[in-house]
Amino acid sequence: MSIIKNQPMLKQARQQVMANTQILQNLIPPTVSYTTQGNVLVIGPEDLARLAADKLSTMNNCVILANEAITSQDEAHLEAVMNAATDIESYYNKLISIKGFLGQFQVKVEGDYGVSDLSVVAIRQAHFDIVLDLSHSPSINLEMLPPGYFYVGQDQALLADALEQIPDLVGEFDKPRYVKVNHDICAHNKHGLNGCNRCLNFCPADAISSVAQKIEIDPYLCHGAGSCSNACPTGALSYDLPSPKSLHSYLEKLVSRYRLQAQTAPVVLFHDNEAGAQFITDELSGDVLPIAMEEITVASIDHWMTTLAYGAREILILNTDLTAPTLTQMLNGELALANRILDEMGQPQRIRLISPDDLADLYPSLAISLAWPVIMPMTVNQADAGPASNAKRSLLFQAIDHLNSQAAAVDNVLSIANVPYGIVSINSDKCTLCMSCVATCPTQALKDGGDKPALKFTEQDCVQCGLCEAACPEKVISLVAQINFNPQQRQQVQILKQEPPFECIRCGSEFATQSMVHKMIEMVGAHSAFSANIERLKMCGDCRVKDMFEDILDDPEKQLR
Repeated sequence: MSIIKNQPMLKQARQQVMANTQILQNLIPPTVSYTTQGNVLVIGPEDLARLAADKLSTMNNCVILANEAITSQDEAHLEAVMNAATDIESYYNKLISIKGFLGQFQVKVEGDYGVSDLSVVAIRQAHFDIVLDLSHSPSINLEMLPPGYFYVGQDQALLADALEQIPDLVGEFDKPRYVKVNHDICAHNKHGLNGCNRCLNFCPADAISSVAQKIEIDPYLCHGAGSCSNACPTGALSYDLPSPKSLHSYLEKLVSRYRLQAQTAPVVLFHDNEAGAQFITDELSGDVLPIAMEEITVASIDHWMTTLAYGAREILILNTDLTAPTLTQMLNGELALANRILDEMGQPQRIRLISPDDLADLYPSLAISLAWPVIMPMTVNQADAGPASNAKRSLLFQAIDHLNSQAAAVDNVLSIANVPYGIVSINSDKCTLCMSCVATCPTQALKDGGDKPALKFTEQDCVQCGLCEAACPEKVISLVAQINFNPQQRQQVQILKQEPPFECIRCGSEFATQSMVHKMIEMVGAHSAFSANIERLKMCGDCRVKDMFEDILDDPEKQLR
């Protein structure tokens, strides 16, 4: 196969392009700091915990919480246990919970006098700095464990690694703030109404939560998985190392430079910079460009689609056994959506998840993708817009439209559930144009008519958050999830409803929508308290007051009555 014959040239091109293309990073990235004094809690069977604690004699304080029965009755083993860590005290309380991170672990236990903080009882400190857990099951049940918590179970290799690392965890340590939040465009909550919750479903470190109706990231727990920014439809959650704009720019330069140098379209391979990086060797096919991320979910569907539109022929995502199951679940969902979009437009399924075993034998599949139609690169428009703009969505649809134009050029609508793309549908007969929906829309997909009563809608900006539906007092709004391949329809401003304003019957000034006035008359007109003054509902505020005073002047006793 030609791909094998040309390996020396392709590898040389890759080496030159990757060496000369750097991703722009913040030179002084925002960080968080952990401070520890070396106070360690060892949890597990007392015999194993005591033997482990014996090897941590250099730590400031060491405490044992024996929460399981000893593992062996062998005399030699028991004798070793009796002689180990003789100056370290063991506690036998029931463990209630462990929360926190390096330097700030709160450990709740149940004792004779109720629930208490073990660190306060054992070492007169507000917290433990490090936890070594030898229990049968982890005491913190998360896919990505907080820094400073070492779960080793009874795995001797993991124990040896933890015992080597723990003595070095004394002092102050910095870690990047991976994700930043722009609350102005967040669709989670507005005016007390619940909307989008996509980011809350995919954090394997439990670092994201809704606090006082706002999405907050705990930077001390965050591992930089990127799943929250990946799931966010508005770009309110954005990865900061690298920033979305920097990553897009890097991918565009990498692909375009490689195409120019090697005269062939490359395959872009996303992998994490730890477990996945060990599988990236010089044996990797020369037309594959490996991109290291903190986690493979940092790159999302907009990066995949734009990278194809930049001229890559295929996107590979290397998934290892160490990838958190939540991240794998998310990737599978996004991959299914991306490839369904490609299917609909007549493109090959150019995006796939691969394993290390697949990576070892890539040549047959790479030969197949070489026969696919070559994508001519698109010209990217990353022009900055106002604070309500959604650059993530704009780039995604630019890429979809470009790829579609080079395939079947379909202009149909793909109906698909549970995606953050689609339209707002209203029952125009019952809509009063109160604009509650406009007030809650975080992306300005819904807008008012300015000087005239109207409700306007732009499909491309709608993230299907449901805030408009929740805000509507008439309950006339419903959401329809879909992918619209017609860019003119998707980008045009549609008028969902418009009507002439209602004119005051006394002065003729415009003061409300006709629908609103008719609704008020319908609701209160039959009530005895309003029946005599129904015409005032058809007046502006000033004329309504004048009419009331004129009525009183004509009949002064009416005020007393």
